[in-house]
Amino acid sequence: MNIWSDEFDGAITICDREGIITYMNDTSKRVFIKYGGGDLIGTSLLDCHPESSRSKLAEMLITPTTNIYTIEKAGIKKIIHQSPLYEKGVFSGIIEVSIELPHSLPHFNRG
Repeated sequence: MNIWSDEFDGAITICDREGIITYMNDTSKRVFIKYGGGDLIGTSLLDCHPESSRSKLAEMLITPTTNIYTIEKAGIKKIIHQSPLYEKGVFSGIIEVSIELPHSLPHFNRG
């Protein structure tokens, strides 16, 4: 099934309540190709993160919360948005969206 997120220009990765990766869009598969790409589906998302991130993610699986931060790796800036995923009001896992940011990002105050 081809859904809108398959071709979204940002990495979307979803794990279940146990931290097992259940979905990666095409961008996520490309971003993580050196770690296995699409073969990561069915493996632990916790194993894909360094210790400080792993602990935060494990905590989010117990107490569903949102975690948003920026990173820079190999000269590429990204915003990472990790959020609880709900199905019919029941916590079902975590969705992580990673989007590349331009080095000069306009900011508009619309208040």
